[in-house]
Amino acid sequence: MDINEQIFKALANDSRLKILKWLRRPEVFATDEVPVANINYMVENYGGVCATLIVAKTKLAQSTVSAYLKQLVQVDLLISERHDKWTYYRRNEKQIDCLVKYLEE
Repeated sequence: MDINEQIFKALANDSRLKILKWLRRPEVFATDEVPVANINYMVENYGGVCATLIVAKTKLAQSTVSAYLKQLVQVDLLISERHDKWTYYRRNEKQIDCLVKYLEE
């Protein structure tokens, strides 16, 4: 299976697609307990949004979200960065741009 097939397979799941969309605008992860300023701090200092916030927003089991994030990282749509015991995720805009160009062909 080539990388584009793997990418489309990853994007075929609605929750994985939502995660990718949400990470375009990380402020959507803000809550009463985690204000936008905290989200911005995470992105600026740790390179993305903490997996815990992604789990909370999806309302899915942590193990399910972890598997989804792993698949998105494997197809290079997300970049993960580990800091101590926390993992932070952001979109890989370069890979997303390549996918858009592929679709335009």
